[in-house]
Amino acid sequence: MEHPDPIDFRRRHLAWAAATLLSGWPGHAAWAQAKAAPAWPSKPVRLVVGFPGGSTPDVAARVLADVLGPALGQPVVVDNRPGASGNIAADVVAKSTDDHTLGILINGNLTTARRLNPRLPFDPARDFTLLSLLATAPLVLVCPAGEPAGAAYFAAAKAAGDRWNYGSVGAGSVGHLGMELLKDRAPGFNPTHIPYNGNPAVITALISGQIQAALVPPGLALPQVRAGKLKAIGLTGGRSTLAPEVPPLSELGVPMDSLEVWVALVGPAGLARAARERLARDVPALLRESGVRQRMFAAGWQVQGSSPEGLRLRVQSEGMLLGGIITSRGIRAD
Repeated sequence: MEHPDPIDFRRRHLAWAAATLLSGWPGHAAWAQAKAAPAWPSKPVRLVVGFPGGSTPDVAARVLADVLGPALGQPVVVDNRPGASGNIAADVVAKSTDDHTLGILINGNLTTARRLNPRLPFDPARDFTLLSLLATAPLVLVCPAGEPAGAAYFAAAKAAGDRWNYGSVGAGSVGHLGMELLKDRAPGFNPTHIPYNGNPAVITALISGQIQAALVPPGLALPQVRAGKLKAIGLTGGRSTLAPEVPPLSELGVPMDSLEVWVALVGPAGLARAARERLARDVPALLRESGVRQRMFAAGWQVQGSSPEGLRLRVQSEGMLLGGIITSRGIRAD
């Protein structure tokens, strides 16, 4: 009978003992899974944006793509899918299964879209992986240049009642919901809503005096204010370096600190763990770079770069705030 080689036997026995010990180690399964998981990204990454080239969400996406690509070692390509206030792009992201499609969404896509349209083809609460709140901006309450400023403006509005009008880019937009919130928080302020096809049309209506109020981003409002064509009454949110000369509405006794426009980075619900962890770590760090902050600021954004949890809390709180306005007013999307 042939006897086994004692050295080979010992080696086999030690390998078996090590495998048995490792299998009982609590971290072994995670270690084995991480070792087996493919590297991410393994191909170019697509950033889907729901607005056309040159829009503020598009600019934010391109700033991020420029720095994220080198950090990931793969090209990051911006894919514009405009329409339905960004919901077309959001649906593309929600239905993606390739682990390399991400979305740059605005607050409405994540907080109010489903409340405004229950037939929406995606569910914001279920169909996305939240990654980071990228940037925010306040809104400016503006009026025609001939109206009074400060607290006198609200006194004039109260005297006018529903004879005054306000404009927005459509039912359910942040400008619309924000003005309805403002009506709740400024007793006697009760202008009637008139929807327009885009903020440029809102600005034109303000300058001509067809409407007496609107909430618009600083990048659109301030050039007209500085040219003497419009008057800025106050900001939603607190003091902002984007509009340093405009006081917060809270200083006029109208608490509107909780309302801003923002853009966020999300992935589909099934986004790979390696992608989630890499993006949650890298994106906030990249946004802190001074060159990135300056480019975002020039486009009308204040950089945030939150954690996934920070974005989740923002979505939750704003959804409750604006959801209440949608329910109480019976608002539905156009």
